[in-house]
Amino acid sequence: MNVRVAACAYPVEELPDFPAFATKQAELVRAATERGARLLVFPEYASVELTSTLPAAERGELRRELRALQPLSAALTALYAELAREHAVYILAPSFPERAEIGAETFHNRARLHAPRGGSDVIDKRQMTRFEREDWGISPGAGGPVIETELGVIGVAICYDAEFPLIVRRQVARGASIILVPSCTDTLAGYHRVALSCRARALENQCFVVQAPTVGDAPWSLALDHNHGSAAVFGPVDYGFASDGVIAQGTLDAPGWVYADLDIESLARVREGGQVTNHADWDLAGHLDYEPDRVRLA
Repeated sequence: MNVRVAACAYPVEELPDFPAFATKQAELVRAATERGARLLVFPEYASVELTSTLPAAERGELRRELRALQPLSAALTALYAELAREHAVYILAPSFPERAEIGAETFHNRARLHAPRGGSDVIDKRQMTRFEREDWGISPGAGGPVIETELGVIGVAICYDAEFPLIVRRQVARGASIILVPSCTDTLAGYHRVALSCRARALENQCFVVQAPTVGDAPWSLALDHNHGSAAVFGPVDYGFASDGVIAQGTLDAPGWVYADLDIESLARVREGGQVTNHADWDLAGHLDYEPDRVRLA
């Protein structure tokens, strides 16, 4: 089965109101589906662009902005659910710093995968960056399921989560063949950390990894001020795949969609008959049990 995926390098910009944001999302989705994409991936925190629509009195302080964004949560969910139904595609919506429960002051970085027939699943980021934890007050969530779809089994590792091999490995061990990595990085170093991690996760698990970043500047936002990245799709580094693992990649900091056609059956072939068998050798090498001794060399 071949699956056309589209990864969005999302251009953050100042918008006057929620309808303008909704129009922007509809135009982006329409452009991708006209190119035949069936799985669309938006970045981490692209929804925080909506701080530009808040009244001045609700801006200028991170926690105040978090609280002010909460009434938009339901409208965001409804927007992407409707776009997925209208275009008969799967959409990983931009993650949103969502209140964990009514009345609580705990917020999770939460993404939703929407299906064509109206279903959706929630994925929370597990591993917080220093900014999220120390400055913004975003707390770790429970992660999320691997999701069975008509396109294959999908896992989601939100940005920093992708830098931790066991988070992705456990998703692949549960059957995920496509890992989606929505990202938001304010430095080139941050972007390269996530991108290099995506390539490593694809190599060591012999799976596909799709990265979608935010790009551009948002001087009105304390959380989304600078954004660097390149949308990309990565795969195994072996027979039948790109020798560097890069299936498709956009230009650094250039907005727009990056497309790739993924042959899901090719993963089984390379896992069984590749030059190496990384996927199987995780268990063979006993990585999870390895505890090296510490010795002193005089």
